Amino acid sequence: MAGFLTEFKNFAIKGNMVDMAIGVIIGASFNAVVNTLVKKVIMPPLSILTGGNDFSDMKIVLRAASDNVEEVAIGYGDLFNVFLDFLIVAFTIFIVIKGMNRFRTQAEDVSNEKVETPKNIELLSKIEGLLEEQNALLRKQKE
Repeated sequence: MAGFLTEFKNFAIKGNMVDMAIGVIIGASFNAVVNTLVKKVIMPPLSILTGGNDFSDMKIVLRAASDNVEEVAIGYGDLFNVFLDFLIVAFTIFIVIKGMNRFRTQAEDVSNEKVETPKNIELLSKIEGLLEEQNALLRKQKE
């Protein structure tokens, strides 16, 4: 039992669980930002363009409400809102990852002096250069 608890402690502390918790917290906060952006910034101008209609109220009524029966309707306006939320989140994540990849590419480029290259990349680059020199010498010897 002590081994299991030690293994769980190592898992939780080494970053996997901490990173995941941070991601969930930031994701929840980001969700609130996106919801506000869509509902309060993007949707009002779109509703003006569509004649003042609120997208969340748009629906196809299959059966109207009566005294003891609730309305049955397909709420395609809510689907549109959720789809717009998804597009904003996907676009934002795309931009963030694109920026991260650009910085990673710059960091891995040994010839780029603006960004400090990690030591392991520098060493691998030097090893690659030495292997190319060695292969060139071996080719010359065979000729």
